[in-house]
Amino acid sequence: MTSAAPATIGPTIGPTIGIDFGTTNTVVSMTHGDGPATLVRFPTAGGDIFAFRSALSFHAVMGANGRPNELVTEAGPWAIEAYVEDPLETRFIQSFKTFAASAAFTETKILNKRYLFEDLLADFLLKLKAHGGAAMETLPPRVIVGRPVTFAGGNPDEALALARYEAGFRRLGFTDIRYAYEPVGAAFFFARQLKQDATVLVADFGGGTSDFSIVRFERDAGKLRSTALARSGVGLAGDAFDYRIIDQLVSPELGKGSLYKAFDNRLPIPQRYYTAFARWDQLALLRASKDMRDIRALQRTAVEPEKIARLIEVLDDNHGYALYRAVSSLKEALSSQEDAVFRFEAGSVLIEKTVQRADFEGWIAPELKAIETAVDQALERSGLGPDGVDRVFLTGGSSFVPAVREIFVRRFGAAKIEGGGEFESIASGLALIGREADLDLWSEKARLPA
Repeated sequence: MTSAAPATIGPTIGPTIGIDFGTTNTVVSMTHGDGPATLVRFPTAGGDIFAFRSALSFHAVMGANGRPNELVTEAGPWAIEAYVEDPLETRFIQSFKTFAASAAFTETKILNKRYLFEDLLADFLLKLKAHGGAAMETLPPRVIVGRPVTFAGGNPDEALALARYEAGFRRLGFTDIRYAYEPVGAAFFFARQLKQDATVLVADFGGGTSDFSIVRFERDAGKLRSTALARSGVGLAGDAFDYRIIDQLVSPELGKGSLYKAFDNRLPIPQRYYTAFARWDQLALLRASKDMRDIRALQRTAVEPEKIARLIEVLDDNHGYALYRAVSSLKEALSSQEDAVFRFEAGSVLIEKTVQRADFEGWIAPELKAIETAVDQALERSGLGPDGVDRVFLTGGSSFVPAVREIFVRRFGAAKIEGGGEFESIASGLALIGREADLDLWSEKARLPA
């Protein structure tokens, strides 16, 4: 993905497919001939959807002998349904994309079956394909897969993540797998509405990453040409905001900051339980980890045992999805209100508090600073100042957070800011990239170890 020469956006023969495998949702888009990119829709009981939740569920079907003889896997909204129907016996995993680049994550065991990351991804993609019906029955050999500029995690291994992607997508039958930066895909989507030449900064806010790309679009002989100028990214976004909410509102009610007795001493409850607990990608893993034995033991020696009892209940009874919904509702409310009520009720656990938007913005200040730094890096790498950017396209769920939007208003002015296509922009742009004459300008193949 070089910016050495401009590319012309124009059709090639044959269908193309773009897949935006997101931390929260996955979206698929296809083109046929020179027609527009169209989203693959998934029929559900409540109507067709195109934002397919990036979640998995695993449930053991018991045989006549009382032992599990079959492991049933589901994905998307069907995974959520399976979990809601039987939360105690269902292993529910969401946001698993966030450990794609983590060398520390080697495998997880689900009902005594070993799963690598690529196994989870492949199971998810195969279920997505099955629910796509006729639209995904026959797939082209080539796929353009979105990838973040910077993968999530403290020390992300990009080569490892792409190798895992490669293994997972190959199980769907693709033989030519190419990767394009997610904000570049969004830029191709946004370019459809341009009426004149423009330099566009695209900011894509996902669940696990915030990515930025600056692209120059120019018309030449009636065709729209595009040149990549710069990109940057940071491995945090909406899920990191969720972490701050849980850390401030929920974890203290579940024992964080409290003490336990050890002989004649009083010691703080280990923080690592709450670091894992507050991240969606680690919540299901914590429930099945050896730490659960230690957490249960803590209840007997805790100064406030009722708080540890709540923690155990939330983990044992698999209340993670109910917590996710409560956190999401608060973020959505605070995007349009100065204060909102956070309410998490599951089983015997009830946490209810009023939250001021100003407090929430204070909690996420470190993430806002990191996002600002990444935006400034993109500008610096492009050699442009804020005046050199004509349009700013914000996409993704966290673009609705007022403090996030304000980062761009301060730099570029409100008149340049546009939004839209929060779920569809990347996938549709990736499908459009798939019919470029020179794919190497906008996508690349993974450099896999020999």
